[in-house]
Amino acid sequence: MAWVSLVVAGLFEMFGVLMINKLHKDRNWQSVLLLILGFGASFIFLAYAMKTLPMGTAYAIWTGIGASGGAILGMILYDEPKEWKRIVFIAMVLGAAVGLKLVS
Repeated sequence: MAWVSLVVAGLFEMFGVLMINKLHKDRNWQSVLLLILGFGASFIFLAYAMKTLPMGTAYAIWTGIGASGGAILGMILYDEPKEWKRIVFIAMVLGAAVGLKLVS
């Protein structure tokens, strides 16, 4: 269950990153509220996962999901560059997260 919680935490992290971009564009209280809720939920699920998983593993996977997910969402939703090099490095981050799961 800790691994599922960790993935959910990463997904909320991605949502929080999207809300940072929304807040930058819209500057309204709904954006602020969604940003707080997204990152708050992310921290709650991360904390739950860290009751079972080692801190280093949990944090590395959480940030990996958030960072790579944010980059992927930027490419899909905001027309950021989709160069093959970016995709290779995103795949490396995700591969490292899978590797941590396999050895943990």
